[in-house]
Formats: sequence, structure tokens, C-alpha cells
Amino acid sequence: MEPLEEYHSPFDFEQGVNSSYLYLSPAFSDTPPSSPDLKGRGSQQQPDSIPEVGEDAVTSVPSSPPPPTMTEEERQELQEELVKVEDEIQTLSQVLAAKEKQLADIKRKLGITPLNELKQNISKTWQEVTGSTAYRRTSETFSQASLKATAAFSNVGSALSKKLEDVSMRSLQHSASMPVMR
Repeated sequence: MEPLEEYHSPFDFEQGVNSSYLYLSPAFSDTPPSSPDLKGRGSQQQPDSIPEVGEDAVTSVPSSPPPPTMTEEERQELQEELVKVEDEIQTLSQVLAAKEKQLADIKRKLGITPLNELKQNISKTWQEVTGSTAYRRTSETFSQASLKATAAFSNVGSALSKKLEDVSMRSLQHSASMPVMR
């Protein structure tokens, strides 16, 4: 596979950071270099800023001479390695796609649907959660708190019952001691 153009980064890493690529650059404006606002005011975009549009950004970079520290032989070796790695990536992508198709076919034959998988995953996750030490400790703490709350409500209920009995007894005594009016 022969590339159409050789790729060279628009960034000079030996020079340092190009401040025109910084969004919050303290340069003449608070807007980024590629801002429509800057273009509208007549400012010219710097030649080294290149709009990136997905993967096509690589092909939109103009060709430039190789860095002076690299020999033609080193550049050729790197170019060959690049082609080789791209081919390997393509092959691996094809293998992965084939394996995913094979997996889907096997699942279909076994009757495994996405809903069944979701149910199994939820069940498995729930078992892992309930088996964890943190869950057991939390469950024990809630259980103890529940017992204490039940005891407290029972005591409050008993106290209220006793008070109501006392009030009703006093009402009866008071009613009995009053003469009947006719």
C-alpha cells in the first residue's frame, strides 16, 4: 500500500508549544485562532493552523521536508514500518469483525438474546454485590438498626397505650363522680 502523501506533523516539538493552538491563549484575543469571529474582523489565520475534520485531517496536512536530523534511509524505514502497522491494524480489524460475527451466530444458535444476557448480567452482579463484605456489613448494620427502631417504637407504643389508659380511667372516674343532669 503506497500512501498518497507523506505525513508530517504541523507541530514542531523541538520548538515548544505554539500558542496559537491554545484555546485560552492570552494573545490579542480570548477566542481561539480558528474562531469565525476572528475571521470576520479581517484577521488572517496563521498558516500553521489546520482545521481538523475527523480522520481526514491527516490527508489535509501539506507535505513538508523531513526533519533535518533524519536521514533518507531512516525516513524510508519509518515509512515502511508505518505501512506495515497500518496493514496489521486493518487485518486485526477484519479478524475482530469476523470473531464478532461468529460470536453473534453462536449466541443466536444457543438462543441467547440480548435480554437474556442482560438478565444474567444483572443476576451475576447482584450475587457479587450481596456476597461482598461491604454489603454484609451494611446489611447487618441495617438489621441492628431495624431491631433497635422496632424496640423503640414498641416502647413508645406501650407508653402511649399506658397514657391513654390513664386518661380514659380519669375520664371514667370524672364521669362517674359528676351528677347526671336531666
